[in-house]
Amino acid sequence: MSQKEDYYAILEVDQRADSEAIKKAYRAKALQFHPDRNPGDAEAEERFKRAAEAYGVLSDPDKRRIYDQYGHEGLQNQGGFGGFEDIFRGFGGGFGDFFRDIFGDGGGGRQSNQPRRGRDLGYELDITFVESFTGVEKEIAVPKEEDCAACEGTGSTTRKKETCPQCRGKGQIFSGQGFIRMASTCPRCRGTGEAPADPCPECHGAGRVRKQSVIMVKIPAGLDTGHRLRLQGKGDRGLNGGPPGDLFVEIAVSRHEFFARERNHVYFEKKIDMVLAALGGELEVPTVTGETKIIDVPAGSQNGKLLRLEGLGFPNPANPKRARGDLIVSLAVATPRDLTEEQKELLRKFARLEETKKKESFLGTIKRKVEEKIKNAFD
Repeated sequence: MSQKEDYYAILEVDQRADSEAIKKAYRAKALQFHPDRNPGDAEAEERFKRAAEAYGVLSDPDKRRIYDQYGHEGLQNQGGFGGFEDIFRGFGGGFGDFFRDIFGDGGGGRQSNQPRRGRDLGYELDITFVESFTGVEKEIAVPKEEDCAACEGTGSTTRKKETCPQCRGKGQIFSGQGFIRMASTCPRCRGTGEAPADPCPECHGAGRVRKQSVIMVKIPAGLDTGHRLRLQGKGDRGLNGGPPGDLFVEIAVSRHEFFARERNHVYFEKKIDMVLAALGGELEVPTVTGETKIIDVPAGSQNGKLLRLEGLGFPNPANPKRARGDLIVSLAVATPRDLTEEQKELLRKFARLEETKKKESFLGTIKRKVEEKIKNAFD
């Protein structure tokens, strides 16, 4: 497929869509363009393949992160895809297992009791500008599915199982007619085909309960809004002894009252009076961490002049060994107000002196030009 085609556009989902929304969007596209529903239609087959490739990337947290940051080029640098069949091999078990995951097995067979990985979870964490600058550890509470302690995750007070009455042991429930039959995992037995004989009153037979889990998150210095941290194994518990999912923490940095960030530089506007701007001198400025630094203001500085303090900006989170950004001070020359009569008179005198200076400069320029012409005439 063309590198210019956006995977999110192919599936018609927003870039912030979660895994369930992406899966639902792909299911709709796959049903619409499946070759069995469009025999002999080359365009439908091609769109079916493009949707599958897009889902192959966006359903994988690692591939999706690379794609979001670097686009198609980043995926190519990671090895890319080896063709349409390779897309499905990436889901483990080949083409057939992939479609069983999306549509069910289509024949009503019970799902196995093999270990299944837990769901990935997402969490948006707000941090301050200063915390983004220095790095911070945060304690967050995430609602997660855990094994029920009362029944030890079995869902039954007696630990006994029976054939699930809702799916009659198939592990799936079906909807639709004709060729297209949508299969979904039975919500009561979670695809095992078996249900607890004596449901646990704590978890109502589910074997799992949702509760707040307190997690410590270490946020490296330099992260900005939109960065995502992956905490492996901090998602929902797996099924049948499967591994837990991951927790993805998305960072949102609040604005600072004085400082602003551009790339890894910190910008700060400092007001100065016209005397310091005109004569120059030393100026004390704050830093993000609360310390102060002395900076030299050149004589004749104009409003908006930028002064740079190297190495006082953000570190590079991708490579902490690289040089930090800078603290850039923008000078704002303030016009004096509420002047005394003496100050006004001094300014009037200054204005007269400035006018005289301009005239003398103008006359001096004329004089030099005349002298040059006379000299050239006699040379």
